[in-house]
Amino acid sequence: MVSERALEVLKVIVQDYVDSKEPVASKTIADRHGFGVSAATIRNDMALLEEEELITAPHTSAGRVPTDKGYRVFVDQLAKIKPLSSSQRTGIESFLSDSADLDDTLGRTVRLLSQLTNQVAILQYPVVSEATVRHVELLPLGAHKLMTVLITTGGSVDQNIVECPRELDEGVVAELRAHINSKLVGVSLADMPGKLVALADSVSEQRRPLVQALADALAHAVEGHRTDRLVIAGAANLVRTEHDFTSSVYPLLEAIEAQVTLLKLFTEMQWETTEVQARIGRENQGPLSEAAILASAYQSGSERTSTVGVVGPTRMDYSNNMTAVRAVARYLSKLLGDDEKERA
Repeated sequence: MVSERALEVLKVIVQDYVDSKEPVASKTIADRHGFGVSAATIRNDMALLEEEELITAPHTSAGRVPTDKGYRVFVDQLAKIKPLSSSQRTGIESFLSDSADLDDTLGRTVRLLSQLTNQVAILQYPVVSEATVRHVELLPLGAHKLMTVLITTGGSVDQNIVECPRELDEGVVAELRAHINSKLVGVSLADMPGKLVALADSVSEQRRPLVQALADALAHAVEGHRTDRLVIAGAANLVRTEHDFTSSVYPLLEAIEAQVTLLKLFTEMQWETTEVQARIGRENQGPLSEAAILASAYQSGSERTSTVGVVGPTRMDYSNNMTAVRAVARYLSKLLGDDEKERA
């Protein structure tokens, strides 16, 4: 059984090791942190922590470093996640509220989270199976080109250029716009592929090649809304911490780039609350077994939950990083929720 004081010793070992990258010795703890006991007593506490496999000696040094289990106990002992400062909250709101559309919002979110944490920021694309087509716009670009604009209730705006086989006047464009919207508005993105296959058959034979080209452009836009993909920023931060990994950081980078392992992990996470979850070291598998993942849920609609978080070495600033992940997830939910209300 670990005493309360030993848990406090573990806390300062984690914090000092994160700050210094150096093993932490009992004398350093006694001198710096005012426990009111001798270094010998601190050594006894550290021996108990070592017996419980919460700290370990990396080499012959008198200092100790946290183990994966020690980081887990430290994270679980965090009484609460401290709030961001008012300037940080204002910065998040200002930066994200200037977004042009959903894709811009998600890109800004991961860049901001990476800057706040100095880790790799990862965001799961919003679940769009419940999103529906709000409007399809056709914009003439000269005599032989049309731009398709697919606008969804999820807040996304997708544009594609279509080459027209013959010159189109505004009347024809207006008719096509009205017809396509009559067929597609209110259709879920999950059902769009089937609707688009039938779209060309719903017009005259003369217009069928053009409508097929428009349907192909819209299908391309829908394909871009797959939920099994991630938005990532800050990979360079991981390279700068490569000395925290026993062999090489590149298998982890490759796993992040491939996305499959992280998507599986995010799927396994159960979001009964919006609190930040941590997966540390050997709690993960394969190339993630030397990494820590901090993640929280965000909502892109009333019931649509996706994941945002950071990946980095186990030697990370858990308290500040969890604060940043939670704040960004909550603001993203608020921003996307407000967008939903405005469209209602």
